[in-house]
Amino acid sequence: MAAQASGYIVQPVSKALRVLVHVAEKGHGVPLAEIAADVRLPKTTVFRYLQTLVAAEFLHHDMESDHYSVGHRFRALARADTSLQRLRNLALPEMAELRRAFNETINLGIMVDGHIVYIDMMESSHALRMQTRIGDRDPVHSTSLGKAMLAFLPEAECAALVRRSLRARTARTVIDQPTLLRQLAKTRRLGYAIEIGENEDGAMCIGAPILDGTGRPLAALSLSAPEKRLTRTVAATAAAALCDAARRISVRFGAPAG
Repeated sequence: MAAQASGYIVQPVSKALRVLVHVAEKGHGVPLAEIAADVRLPKTTVFRYLQTLVAAEFLHHDMESDHYSVGHRFRALARADTSLQRLRNLALPEMAELRRAFNETINLGIMVDGHIVYIDMMESSHALRMQTRIGDRDPVHSTSLGKAMLAFLPEAECAALVRRSLRARTARTVIDQPTLLRQLAKTRRLGYAIEIGENEDGAMCIGAPILDGTGRPLAALSLSAPEKRLTRTVAATAAAALCDAARRISVRFGAPAG
């Protein structure tokens, strides 16, 4: 598999990443000559890679010392990875308990560029379950995860996302802006969102937001199942359990306990 994949590797990108990793692992400013010697590449080649990484803000070039060190974008990615890992660590026990209680698929998602990205998932043991996988992206307006987060965004941010062209995923996807805004208002009142067949035919999802200390949504938890398995009674019980789980995670991120 590795030999087969190697045919797709872009060598200049691979070498530039070697340079980036080398500078990051040093932990302090490094001159060009030292970097080139350590990574065993020509100085002119390394210089071009360094300048590209500086322009992309993954590295910082101190003109005075002529040394290179990690830039703010690299640090931001490291912080984001740490934050995501903390989110997963806090969410996984709650997700496991929800799956145990309902034996349905439990999802953890974040919002990225107007889409929901699934960053963790615990699947139901039922043969019939949802098609989504970790790493998949879905529109915010067609998912309970997205609706749960949209509803708790600042009004201007929410409005900007809702004003985008809303694409239908299924025949039941809500793409009418006034209707979606009414759904979001209801989500704010209830504390959770429900979508039925809007993102996947025959599926029903219930989502609850995970909030930080300012009330801003960091992520959301959802329970997804075939619509026929989520009766009104089961859905109500699941919604309450999701809200409780999301609230406990939120408290760990500074949200009020009440």
